[in-house]
Amino acid sequence: MIFEQIATGGCQSYLLGCDDSHSAILIDPHLNQMDRYLGLAARDGLRIRYVLDTHTHADHFSAAKELGRTLDVPVVTGKLSPAPYAGFKLDDGEILRVGNMRLRALHTPGHTRDSMCILAEDRIFTGDTLLIGGTGRTDLPTGDPDALYDSLFNLVLKQDAALLVYPAHDYKGRSHSTIADEIENNPRLKKRERAEFIAMMKQLNLEAPTHLTEALRTNMSGGKTVAQLLAEASAHVPFVSMAELAERVGRNDLGLILLDVREKDAYASGHIPGAQHLPRGQLELRVNKELPDPTRRILVACEFGQISTLAAATLRELGYTQAAALDGGMKAWRESGLPLTIL
Repeated sequence: MIFEQIATGGCQSYLLGCDDSHSAILIDPHLNQMDRYLGLAARDGLRIRYVLDTHTHADHFSAAKELGRTLDVPVVTGKLSPAPYAGFKLDDGEILRVGNMRLRALHTPGHTRDSMCILAEDRIFTGDTLLIGGTGRTDLPTGDPDALYDSLFNLVLKQDAALLVYPAHDYKGRSHSTIADEIENNPRLKKRERAEFIAMMKQLNLEAPTHLTEALRTNMSGGKTVAQLLAEASAHVPFVSMAELAERVGRNDLGLILLDVREKDAYASGHIPGAQHLPRGQLELRVNKELPDPTRRILVACEFGQISTLAAATLRELGYTQAAALDGGMKAWRESGLPLTIL
């Protein structure tokens, strides 16, 4: 087996390749690492045939949908995954063939309803069902401590004790463990009675993941993250520096339409001299009246430089091909001591 482990903070992804055919599968990919995965596959001479998520992630954004689309390969999940982009759902005990490798799915609900582990030769990819020195939490949507008890004690821990354990998360820099090590040393597995284990899981009182709502929304539906929308907009929009705009303001000759897309109160409390006000929420409805000449150069500004990027991208889609965004926002403009007009 050709094997690569890729860490993104505490998140772990895995690239597995067949020695003979060089067909490969990518397990639990992170959206921020797409180029890295493709680079590793190219370096190792692998062709990724499948992209697999062990469960619906709640703490980061899965790259499964984007990689599946980019590579034109199936996205593999457990049978109960809600993801509409998953075209290949494995049931308990089913085998996925990747070249000459045989990957067997184990349905292991508990952390989430759709959780599964993957057996591959001498190792098991446990997702968030079994962690090194811990287990997946059960207090997030579709979590169930009773089901996790069964998944661990009646299935995962009954596998070969020598199996290498590769989880979807580890925040202490550890790469892997073994089933035997976890049985011996994992403190959560010391609670071997069902009632004790369930009580322990219910009393963990863990903080919610930072991006919980957005991660669940995107990973369950295939929708885009805010960062994706901004990245896509940025790829199609030119930017103008604050220094250049300040110079134009200083000589009292903007030479373009400066569009402030903040709300009315924010605009009134202080805007760049010469700026025209058009709130982002009304942009599409008022654009024909406010901006009758699509050939004019337009520079869009907002508070932090994000809404202006999206607005400039929208303007370019509407035919204002010389629309650009201010590189920065009004917060940075004020902090730099640059001139303001207050109404």
